[in-house]
Amino acid sequence: MKVVALAGGVGGAKLAWGLANILNSDELSIIVNTGDDFELFGLSISPDLDTVCYTLAGWANPETGWGRAGETWNTLDEIQRLKGTDWFKLGDKDLALHLERTRQLREGKSLSQVTKDLCEKMGIKHQIMPMSNLPVRTIVKTKEFGDLPFQEYFVKYQCQLIMLNRRFEGIEKAQLTAEGRKVLENADLVVFCPSNPWVSIDPILGIEDTKELISKKVAIAVSPIIGGKTVKGPAAKMYREMGIEPSALAVAEHYKGIIKGIIIDQIDKEEVQQINRCGIMSIATQTLMSDNQTRIALARETILFAERFKKV
Repeated sequence: MKVVALAGGVGGAKLAWGLANILNSDELSIIVNTGDDFELFGLSISPDLDTVCYTLAGWANPETGWGRAGETWNTLDEIQRLKGTDWFKLGDKDLALHLERTRQLREGKSLSQVTKDLCEKMGIKHQIMPMSNLPVRTIVKTKEFGDLPFQEYFVKYQCQLIMLNRRFEGIEKAQLTAEGRKVLENADLVVFCPSNPWVSIDPILGIEDTKELISKKVAIAVSPIIGGKTVKGPAAKMYREMGIEPSALAVAEHYKGIIKGIIIDQIDKEEVQQINRCGIMSIATQTLMSDNQTRIALARETILFAERFKKV
């Protein structure tokens, strides 16, 4: 089975890791959101790509899910002494990756080429790729300050501002990477990881004919909403501020017309029938990934659930 996972953020990275531990490198490819990419100190930073790569490499900070394990903060300490920009916490090891990425990009390499090179150096066997080599930037419209780049909304203001809407600058010109188009065209299964639908998965779906490509495949989602809340990130808050009650049903409706099935947490099992009535098959199981064993268990459940659609 050829599987393509769409991912962004910590939840997406965890399930991607689980899938990578049960699928061979020729069976799994991961397309990652780059809508939250930005520049700081002249460096090209790709937070979602980095989180997925660090996780699959076994380098991620186990306490936060993002950043590097065993990180040091000498550079940030000096920046703070100089009263420089310090709202985005760049550790020394993390900074090294951004320096190398930026160097290669300035040599004329594409983000896909740079990501492939970095993954090889990290010892990652599975194919991880950005959603596009052209820039797409998520802009959050807030009640308090108007338009803000996503990282300012997410990190600088800790998602405390009220989101009125969001848009993706550059989405009209963006194209799928050649690698991304190829794996989607050849996919037997597309998995929407439990990432934020509004700002992690929607940017991927908004590129070219990605949505149409996926809708022709067996596509299933794993809900990031558990009991009306998210484990990490502002997805539930965003649903409320967009006038939608956060729930597994709301996630299913968000992807209606694209996915054929959704996996929800057992705490939300009463929503299974409602989701089924929407024309989307659903099952309830444990989706909270608290350790490596639960990541692998959810990955196995995802593949088993997908097998049902071969019989339909």
